[in-house]
Amino acid sequence: MENMVRVFLFGKKYEVPENLTIMKAMEYAGYQLVRGCGCRNGFCGACATIYRIKGDRELKACLACQTKVEDNMYVATLPFFPLVKQVYDINTVKPEQAVMMQLYPEIYACIGCNACTKACTQGLNVMQYIAYAQRGDFEKCAEESFDCVMCGVCSSRCPAGISHPQVAMLARRINGKYLAPKSQHLEDRVKEIRNGDFNELIEGLMGKPIEEMQELYNHREIEK
Repeated sequence: MENMVRVFLFGKKYEVPENLTIMKAMEYAGYQLVRGCGCRNGFCGACATIYRIKGDRELKACLACQTKVEDNMYVATLPFFPLVKQVYDINTVKPEQAVMMQLYPEIYACIGCNACTKACTQGLNVMQYIAYAQRGDFEKCAEESFDCVMCGVCSSRCPAGISHPQVAMLARRINGKYLAPKSQHLEDRVKEIRNGDFNELIEGLMGKPIEEMQELYNHREIEK
C-alpha cells in the first residue's frame, strides 16, 4: 500500500499518495484540469499555486506540476497572478532607459527586500534583473531573466507591486529587436515559413495518428 497523506483542495479533505505532485494529486482526487496547466513535469509556468501547511502561518507559492504534496497541506490555485501588462509597439519603442520609467515606473519603488528572488520557481536572481532594468541595461536584464516562465509567483510577493515578468519580457524584446546581433539563418527561415515552403510538410504531420506523432517526436534528431 502506498503511504497516503491528507491534503485539503479548495477546502475539501482528500487522501492521496505522498509521492504525487500537487497537480497529479488534484487529478487523483477527481478534479479535471482544463486550464492553468501545460506540462506535467515542471516549468511551463501556468500552474502557479498557493498553499500552506497546517500549523505554519506562512503562505507559500509554487508551481503545482513540480511541488510534491505534504501531509496537512492546504491548497488553492489561481487562474493567474495579476500582473500589469502595458501595451506598446515594439517597433516604436526606443532602447533607452526612459522606456522603463514610462511603462513600468513601479520598478523604481523596489525596496530591495529580495522576496521576488526567494519566491522564483526557477531560482532566478529576479531583484538583480530588475536592477538592470532600472539602469536601462536591457542586454543584462534579458540575459538574467532568460529562463523566466512568466508564472508571476515573484510578483505575488512584491510589496512594491512590480510586474517582474512583464518588465523582463520588455527587456528581452528590446534586446532582440535592437541590441542582439542579427541572425541571417533565422531571417532566412522566417522568410521560408512566410512563403509557405513548409505548408505541405506541416499538413502531412497534422494528418498523422497521434501514436505516429509521438514516435516521431521521441526519435527526432536533436542538434548537439
